[in-house]
Amino acid sequence: MKRVIVDYAKLTNEILALLVDRFPDGYDDSDIIRFKNQKNETIEAVEVRTEDTIYLVKVSTKLADRIENFDEEEEDYADTADDSLDALKDLEIADDED
Repeated sequence: MKRVIVDYAKLTNEILALLVDRFPDGYDDSDIIRFKNQKNETIEAVEVRTEDTIYLVKVSTKLADRIENFDEEEEDYADTADDSLDALKDLEIADDED
């Protein structure tokens, strides 16, 4: 299994969605993994997994904000998508007869 360390600034929407699914109410100290990198610096991260990869996402206050905002963006997108579909239903489409 591949292990990937990801900084919050380089999160993809896929990894962010995994984080939100895994930590819907946020993460706390018991969820944080601490380890030393090659430079002997202490890194704090939270772990999310896919079938073939373990992502270690570096912890920061900005990460918590981004997870929280992702939920709000998803809700806003769902509302916008519903409105767009309702507008399409009201369109009158003329039938072309040859």
